[in-house]
Formats: sequence, C-alpha cells, structure tokens
Amino acid sequence: MAKGVNFLAQGLVCFDMDRVLIDHLSNWQWIYDKLGVNNDEAFALYNSGKLNEWDWIILDLALIKDGCMKMLGEELRDEHLRGWIEDAPLMKGWRECIDSLLDADLEVAIISGGMQQTARQISCAFPSNSKWQKRWGGIDPHNSRDLAGGMDTRLHVFTNGWLSNPDGSIPTTGRYQVQMGGKNAIVQMLQRRLGVSYERTVSIGDSPGDIAMFTQSGYAINFNPWDERTAEHSDLIIEEKDLALVADAIHNYLGTK
Repeated sequence: MAKGVNFLAQGLVCFDMDRVLIDHLSNWQWIYDKLGVNNDEAFALYNSGKLNEWDWIILDLALIKDGCMKMLGEELRDEHLRGWIEDAPLMKGWRECIDSLLDADLEVAIISGGMQQTARQISCAFPSNSKWQKRWGGIDPHNSRDLAGGMDTRLHVFTNGWLSNPDGSIPTTGRYQVQMGGKNAIVQMLQRRLGVSYERTVSIGDSPGDIAMFTQSGYAINFNPWDERTAEHSDLIIEEKDLALVADAIHNYLGTK
C-alpha cells in the first residue's frame, strides 16, 4: 500500500451497515423479529444458488407483507416499515466515529444490502450546508424534511430495501441498489467521482459480502467479524463492538489525526 503520495482528496471511508453501524444481525431481521417471522427458507435457497438477490428481496417483502396482515390486519404501508425500523439499535460510537472522519475532511459512504431507512437516519445526523436535491448516493426528500431540516447529507448512501407508491402502499418489487459481492463497483465509482485513490480508501465490514469492497480499498477493517472468511481479506480485525476503535485505526492509516 503506497503511502506518502499526494492525492486529489483526503480519503474515502466505506461502511457496511448491518452488524457494523447497526448493532443487530440486520435491520431486515429487526423487522422480522417484530413480526415474529423468519426468512430461513429464502436464505437457504439463496445460499444454495437457487435464488437470485432480486427475487430474494421480493420474497422477503412478501414475508413482511404477510406478517403485517397477520399482526395488524392491514396491508403493509411505507409508514409501517419506517415506524418498525426507526428504533433499530446503532453501534456504540457510531456518531463520534463518523463525526471525526468528516472533521478530517474524509468522504464517508454507507454501502449495504440493508434497508434504506436506517442508513438515511444515520446520514441525516450529518447534514450538509446545501439544501436537499436529488443526487446519486443521496437521501429522499421525506428524510431530509423530517430528519435534516430540509438539508442534504454529507454522506453517500447506497442500500437495498423497499419502494413505495404515492399512496404509501408497497409494491411487490423492492429496492435493489447494492449487489452482494459487487460492492467494489460502487466503491470504484465513488473513487472516480470524488477523486480518491485506492490507497486512500478504507472499507469496514463484517462478512463475506464485504470482501469485494475490501479488494477495492487500500485498507480493510473486519469489524465485529461474522466468520473467518472475511478475515483473510482484511488488514485489521476489531472484535470489540466500539466504532471509536475503527476511527482511530482509520486516522492512523490515513495520517489524518
């Protein structure tokens, strides 16, 4: 890894969300737990190669729709999903970690197969000085209005999740923005758009789905590791669930503190 070279920007830090910024298996799972359902069947089909990611999201949304009807006797709506997910537990030190990275003029991104709402809640805690506008990697106007005072966020957000119709109903298809095993493509596009080199890019993840992101980064941190496969592709393993340790490691690597 090259060091001591002049780059176009200070650096780029890419976070996975589930088990990294969220202190739970996933925010999908957070909703399953509230509804008393599980997606074991779809998960097994995906792992056996019998289900692609797009269809997996469709099946999971169908599962949530069914759970909503059984629990509330109502059709699933956008307001249900937003309400159920808003109290998903966040990882210790998340705000201080991201604050310190932004204070060092680093670009920060969330790249996750998790549901968009939690990533947007996190990103809205760091509003920019610009009014909201539609952009690649941005947030929606609903979140900007309710959580960021009508401002844009300083973060870049890429996630999966759900779509909603104008009346708040949920279509059968879902939001599919991040491909498992393909996060490197988003990292690479961010590097090009922001003028950040491979060497000045740091990624933080916990599972094999983050390995592709690690390969596109000069420094890879395996945080709160899910299994040993990811460790083989990381430069640092942090088992303690405290993102302050991640911030220190990033600043040490990039020389920003």
